[in-house]
Amino acid sequence: MIAAIVIGVPTGVVPTPFYTRMTPVLWWNYPVWLISSVLEGLLVATYVRAGPGRGRAAASPERPRTGRALGAGLLSAFAVGCPVCNKLVVLAIGVSGALAYFAPVQPVLAATSVALLLHALMRRLRTAKVRL
Repeated sequence: MIAAIVIGVPTGVVPTPFYTRMTPVLWWNYPVWLISSVLEGLLVATYVRAGPGRGRAAASPERPRTGRALGAGLLSAFAVGCPVCNKLVVLAIGVSGALAYFAPVQPVLAATSVALLLHALMRRLRTAKVRL
């Protein structure tokens, strides 16, 4: 739920009075947004420890590797976001460049972000099984 809000509200997929998207939401933005949100939520849930004997003492001393998940979540926000509303893209290639070059690449970014999230989740679940 939190991932859906964090990705959906700033990108304009979820309409709010605080932000108006300059280009319409495309049909594929909704499934990518939902799939990314679910995968992010599942991935974050694997880091939550509950139950007796699973406190700080039972936690592994290594730091969790959340960089891939964070990068994939950011990538999915770029994928479903308005190409003209993205200040970094507009600064780099201008408004016409954002529509001509960045907008056609967004479906590739979406597929890449979903694939990275799926890979990170599968890898995390595999290592969680080994530790049990």
